[in-house]
Amino acid sequence: MTEPARTERPRLAPHTRLSFDRARQRHVLLTPEAVIVLNDTGAAVLGLCDGQRTLAEIVAALEPGYREVPADEVRQFLGHLAAAGRVDLADG
Repeated sequence: MTEPARTERPRLAPHTRLSFDRARQRHVLLTPEAVIVLNDTGAAVLGLCDGQRTLAEIVAALEPGYREVPADEVRQFLGHLAAAGRVDLADG
């Protein structure tokens, strides 16, 4: 798995969407083959993955509400999702 660089602009893959599941009372990542239940931090990260913000900008945007979210963990999370084809990475 390759972790995204600070300049990459992650976005959800075309077949993937972030949604709130009322039955679970959690955010989920929906794909044709899976439903991934997210914690609040994961949902916040993916909510910022719009293809416009760089990884560095996403980490900076998380700081006010999530002071203890290290940039390395955000990179690992997005790298894992990119390797699974759920997030697209584009170098800015």
